Amino acid sequence: MSNAEAMQLAGKNAEYHREDLFSAIAEGNYPSWTFKVQIMPYEDAAGYRFNPFDLTKVWPHSDYPLIEVGKFQLNRNPDNFFGQIEQMAVSPSNTVPGTGFSPDKMLLGRVFAYNDAARTRIGPNFEQLEVNRPIIPTNTYTFDGHMRVEHSGNAPVYAPNSYGRPWAEDSGTADDSWENDGDLVRSAARLHAEDDDFGQAHSLVHDVFSDQDRADLVDTLEGQIVGTDVVEPVKTHMIEYWTKIDEEVGEALAKRV
Repeated sequence: MSNAEAMQLAGKNAEYHREDLFSAIAEGNYPSWTFKVQIMPYEDAAGYRFNPFDLTKVWPHSDYPLIEVGKFQLNRNPDNFFGQIEQMAVSPSNTVPGTGFSPDKMLLGRVFAYNDAARTRIGPNFEQLEVNRPIIPTNTYTFDGHMRVEHSGNAPVYAPNSYGRPWAEDSGTADDSWENDGDLVRSAARLHAEDDDFGQAHSLVHDVFSDQDRADLVDTLEGQIVGTDVVEPVKTHMIEYWTKIDEEVGEALAKRV
């Protein structure tokens, strides 16, 4: 979509994408996405050619082919937007036993931040709301508190106890812990052979994009600078970065601005 098309569309209907999604579901034209994963053996990670946990990188399909798992389909619109959408709290920390977290810094930050944000936005007992709670009833040692929406009876909040309420025994889960082969220190990550910020971006722009795609990219980038409040040295830095990604794109952008 060009800058001109985007501006025209936003002026006519700023909620175009949301309306398009809602209408498609209502008409039975359910949108779906094929869900695929890539699996890297644990032993490959340390010696791989770039940091496999860098979220700005993609794993080449030639090294780790896509494995189809299933499909996601949206087939029902909300009946109450506030109750089912605005009060919804999703978080990457909601995992099943045996599923761990990679040392991706962005992921680790979000694992903590999402639920913390939900407590502030919705309330400390946000998990009891219908849109957030499990399909089947659960019993935990979390009781009372601000904005409690259900009551689980008068029972101890600790385990084991002598008052009859059963408690869950930790039977253990699959090993999802980390291992390290050296001291944990506060320093820059160890670089891999192909760790850089521009190589994969160059491959996308130079090898995957068509000539028309690159022309559209330059038009879009120009729209982010010309006629805006972007000033120096940001303009120069932006051109420098795009030149490092692809010289032709950088040169074309420099001529425009």
